[in-house]
Amino acid sequence: MPEGDVVWNTARRLHEALAGRVLTRSDFRVPRYATANLTGHPVTEAVSQGKHLLIRVGNGLTVHTHLKMDGSWRIRPAAAGPPRKNAHQVRVVLANTEWQAVGYLLGVTEILPTAREYQVTGHLGPDLLGPGWDEAQAAEAVRRLTADAGRPIGEALLDQRNVAGFGTVYMAETLFLRGVDPSRPAGDIEDVTALVELGHRLLDANKERLGHVTTGDARPGRESWVYGRAGRPCRRCGTLVRRAEQGTPGQERLRFWCPSCQR
Repeated sequence: MPEGDVVWNTARRLHEALAGRVLTRSDFRVPRYATANLTGHPVTEAVSQGKHLLIRVGNGLTVHTHLKMDGSWRIRPAAAGPPRKNAHQVRVVLANTEWQAVGYLLGVTEILPTAREYQVTGHLGPDLLGPGWDEAQAAEAVRRLTADAGRPIGEALLDQRNVAGFGTVYMAETLFLRGVDPSRPAGDIEDVTALVELGHRLLDANKERLGHVTTGDARPGRESWVYGRAGRPCRRCGTLVRRAEQGTPGQERLRFWCPSCQR
């Protein structure tokens, strides 16, 4: 599932292509909204909240999408015409006279009143890349993360109800940089605030680029400390990086860690 920085960047690209322009085409290829028509209305903005994408339209409606595991949005010139390649994967097309935004394999596609966006985002914890991120937001994230003191911190960080934006990449990399084993109980971590703030800085540093770089080295194969490096030597100590699944049945997610550097 895409990390919060990828979703933030997707929202920015959607905003640049659609905001302030009147829709000349809206094509929803999901049964529930097959007859929906937003043409003739301007897009006011496109924003992300955690891993949710919200495209707000001037008629008081919001197109809510979620990429889940396989979804993506692609921006194409309007003159290119309707998408033909992988057309069976298209879930929605929103276009104006200049650009068209095509959503492929979206895990969620729905239209709801803008005033009721809370129905799909109200459960989220503080957004690591939200415009209102500050000390108070960080403190609320810490409160939520530690409310269940016995829960493994790796699971707690991936629960979007605690803090929105972490995925398996930034969970693994943040915990490595703080020297914390992902199975350690959240209540046993001395400085959860530093953990949350580091996660915020990592996502913020990567939100305007393609790919995730947490080592400071963007060369291929050098971008991460432990994520995706199972069975290879830790870049710090040489111990082999481990990989396992973590989470409740049906909700397991991958974790990578160095058993020497992360206690």
